[in-house]
Amino acid sequence: MGFVRRHRILTGALVLLLAVMTLLGVTGFAVWSAAHHDDSSVVDHADAIVVLGAAQYNGRPSPVFQGRLEQAATLYKRNFAPAVLVLGSNQPGDLTTEGAAGRNWLIAHGLPATNVYADPVGNDTLQSLQGAASFMKRHGMRSAFLVSDPWHNLRIRRMASDLGITAYVSATWHSAARSQGTRLDGYTRETFAYLYYRLLHR
Repeated sequence: MGFVRRHRILTGALVLLLAVMTLLGVTGFAVWSAAHHDDSSVVDHADAIVVLGAAQYNGRPSPVFQGRLEQAATLYKRNFAPAVLVLGSNQPGDLTTEGAAGRNWLIAHGLPATNVYADPVGNDTLQSLQGAASFMKRHGMRSAFLVSDPWHNLRIRRMASDLGITAYVSATWHSAARSQGTRLDGYTRETFAYLYYRLLHR
């Protein structure tokens, strides 16, 4: 009986391990697939371009953040949306917010101040997108191109959709996504981050 019981336990453990590995593989492929899709190739207009914040140094966007801002500026100049909204709060000791730093950068690079907004809310992706959803609702906006790094596409589109935003993704492949090692690390982290979000927000 002991042998049968141990055999059943081992079989159950192997089945569970296989299920977990399958889930990770399917999710990882979904993250990779979403990273390589740009909705601006099939959707030509939205109410806004929403830029996910990243590190800034006393008002100067980090290279990762600048890559996102450059992508947003390109979309705006190609008339994909009439407004740009930059997200992101600040860290302790910061003199300004990610949202404000990004807005100032866009204005300094030719975008009209009247069409660029900052929403300095939240210190993580979900909090920032919750702030964006509230901002968009107040301004009668329903759809948005979300701009971040490519491996974020699946998760931010899901989060935004869950918050009532008609969400499209158009990531930047500059700076953060340039090296193969960085991409692999991003895909791996996002596979677990996406599953974590889905498990907590079903």
